[in-house]
Amino acid sequence: MNNLRRIIWLASYPKSGNTWTRSFLANYFQPQGHALDINSLRLFTTADVRQDFFDRAAGRPFRPETIDDWLAMRPRALRLIAGSKPGHHFVKTHCQILKIKGVDLIPPEVTAAAVYILRNPFDVVPSLARHLAVDLDTAAARLGDRTTIHMSPTRLFEIIGRWDEHVRSWTTAPGLPIHIMRYEDMLADPAAAFRRLFGFLKLPVDEVRLAQALELTSFEALQKQEREKGFLERPKEMARFFHSGTVGGWRQELSPAQVGRLRKAFRLTLKKWYPELMDETRDFALGPGAAADAAGERG
Repeated sequence: MNNLRRIIWLASYPKSGNTWTRSFLANYFQPQGHALDINSLRLFTTADVRQDFFDRAAGRPFRPETIDDWLAMRPRALRLIAGSKPGHHFVKTHCQILKIKGVDLIPPEVTAAAVYILRNPFDVVPSLARHLAVDLDTAAARLGDRTTIHMSPTRLFEIIGRWDEHVRSWTTAPGLPIHIMRYEDMLADPAAAFRRLFGFLKLPVDEVRLAQALELTSFEALQKQEREKGFLERPKEMARFFHSGTVGGWRQELSPAQVGRLRKAFRLTLKKWYPELMDETRDFALGPGAAADAAGERG
């Protein structure tokens, strides 16, 4: 392959299932009888915040003073990432598809396709709050902030922005071959979800490998690995990276006011991707009697 359109982006808003997806793919593509633990994921998938690629691109230890410094180096680092393996390969990102000061955060010249992992914002908020060691209101505010940026200890940036704008930037990108996976569907039937992914990738499904990879990367298995070995990607302030991995925990963790604010902020995107949550979140936000009142009106 002469060009550098080799990257298949594994993209998501933070805390949406990216690590699980990477773990599954890493174990599926390992030689049979070999398992890849959570601290060895970089042997299979790269990320766009890999410090070593930015250092190589700069020809020195790279510590940007400003976002402009990072923007100037990012295209060169991504070209190195694209060329680091022959053929197509997976690269994790939490960045939006944006052009900032003439620089594409997701450059078409290194992009082959994308897999976008989507999770409902009501469940993202409690997970993000634990990840950042902040309260729920602070985490919810980050989902609605266009200026949300994550930064590594060495100042490699991730331009994330609002949850709904992040979703739209990936799911409506013109000309981008993309496969969209809802975390909720992945959890309900992981085998079916990953079979659909392999269909998008035009790869045959090895049912034995599929079953083994799912067993190795069940949430319980990932929790066990973290307990026994730790997880290098876990922030120091976070007690556990793999907390529960469930769907619908927001019902016990968020207040009606918090649900109402999220619903109002992201209504259009929720209607498109989570229509099944619209009535429930409306009733939850209005209070305990809302569902009964609505049922009476419908009757």
